[in-house]
Amino acid sequence: MHATADLHIHSPYSIAVSRFMQPIELLRGCGTKGIRIIGTGDALQPDWMKGWEPYVENDFKVIIVPQGEIEDKNRVHHVILAEDPAQFSQLRDLLEGTCKSFITSGRPHVYLSGEEIAHAAHDAGALIGPAHAFTPWTAMYAYFDSVPACYGDAKIDFVELGLSADSSYGAAIPDLYDIPFLTNSDAHSPYPDKLGREFNRIRLEKPTAKGVIAAIRKGAIEMNAGFFPEEGKYNRTACTRCYTQYSLKEAKQHQWRCPADGGIIKKGVSDRAKELSEGGTARSRPPYAHVLPLAQIIQTMEGASSPNTKKCRAIYSSFIETFGNEIAVLIDIPVTEIRSVHPKVADAIAALRDGTVTLHPGGGGKYGTFSLG
Repeated sequence: MHATADLHIHSPYSIAVSRFMQPIELLRGCGTKGIRIIGTGDALQPDWMKGWEPYVENDFKVIIVPQGEIEDKNRVHHVILAEDPAQFSQLRDLLEGTCKSFITSGRPHVYLSGEEIAHAAHDAGALIGPAHAFTPWTAMYAYFDSVPACYGDAKIDFVELGLSADSSYGAAIPDLYDIPFLTNSDAHSPYPDKLGREFNRIRLEKPTAKGVIAAIRKGAIEMNAGFFPEEGKYNRTACTRCYTQYSLKEAKQHQWRCPADGGIIKKGVSDRAKELSEGGTARSRPPYAHVLPLAQIIQTMEGASSPNTKKCRAIYSSFIETFGNEIAVLIDIPVTEIRSVHPKVADAIAALRDGTVTLHPGGGGKYGTFSLG
């Protein structure tokens, strides 16, 4: 069977996370979005994991995968996945004394290297990989030029691409040739514009958390889906103050200071990926579907100030009532059927599927945008 998975989210125990990020709200959100496998988020926080216990078996038929995120001593973030919550209890024991508290922080900062954390995760029987690997903050490629430089002799089990990269950004990096790519939301809100904004389709032999872990070990990722990288806040090299974009050559000539206002010029993910890919040959990867949250598409097509206007919400509800869930609309439903609900949204989805949208790349901390035609 094939199942759609979002394997990186957070709980209210992490910073800047909605108080509505609760198990029942997340499961409802999965139903609306079309997610069949969800990471718990913040699995090193014992109270949060206790809250998931009543929902391991649930009416939504969503598979719950224990998942957490750790920040290491170099500020690199790592995603950890397990088949059983007990493995995170074991991991907490292995990491005891390496951070201030596993109780007060959903995403703990531990005073260990990536290599040490990876060995501990594997000792507990869990999987580990860099979170949002290409993001220019708190990510592996923000601080290191290779997997071994970050993880030493420890093996990683996957790479999470993050919102500012798609599969093409890592396809020619030799370090990553044999490592599966995951695309997850890193959601801080249970609502459909955040939850599942990036997702994976995984081939499962058994519809269980153990089956999910086994599938990732085998690299049974059938499809990745997510934003166009150009929509990311740091896709292009740009000033972090005025957002003026520069070529890599120009940024170096200006010594990484914007000549217009003196702001810091931040290297973009696109330029960083090109650097890392030098000398490599792009390897084949599962298909990558470029998608946008349906609410954002509706807002754009309606020219609305927010996706939460009464009209936009009514249109969104009509799509869910007609087709069952959002991901089906974005990926699977024929455009002719979508057109019967809203012709302009159908045009946008057709353009997304065909790759004919016009992209206005982001950079320096400002999100990119898109338009049709």
